[in-house]
Amino acid sequence: MSSAIDIVEFELGGELYALDINLAREIVEMMPITPIPRSADYISGIINLRGEITNIVNLAKLLKLPEKDAENKNIIVLTNTDSRGSKIGIIVDSVHSVMQISEEDVEQINENMASDLNTYVKGIIKVSDKNGFSEQHGNYSSLIIWLDLAKILDELVIKTKSSKPVTTEQIT
Repeated sequence: MSSAIDIVEFELGGELYALDINLAREIVEMMPITPIPRSADYISGIINLRGEITNIVNLAKLLKLPEKDAENKNIIVLTNTDSRGSKIGIIVDSVHSVMQISEEDVEQINENMASDLNTYVKGIIKVSDKNGFSEQHGNYSSLIIWLDLAKILDELVIKTKSSKPVTTEQIT
């Protein structure tokens, strides 16, 4: 018997993705984000949620995926990742469900595929009628890309911390 894995299923650019449930601390509605001047385009800014300052990352921009229409509301997933003192939240299009999958339903990605995203993918989850999701996904199998969010965020923090601050000589 294979072990069960708990995940959060979410949507980005019309595709289904998942992250480990132990990385999701809280899911909140979109709120005003204070932009950070001269930050990378995938860093949307910061929020103050109940007195806690959290960096907000646009996951679609970070992964170079298509973004959802601006008219629709996005969701912020606050993570348990406290990478080197930085609280981090990610913007996703929507959160579909929290579900339990079997290791048997996960297929590993071929390492020979030419995609930078492969280093951040734990596997592809195959969801079918036997999992009880036929109403949501139709009578066919769906594929969910299981992201290694901990690795993505750790590398993001390392990359951000290693970039040198801009000096006034560089501006002029």
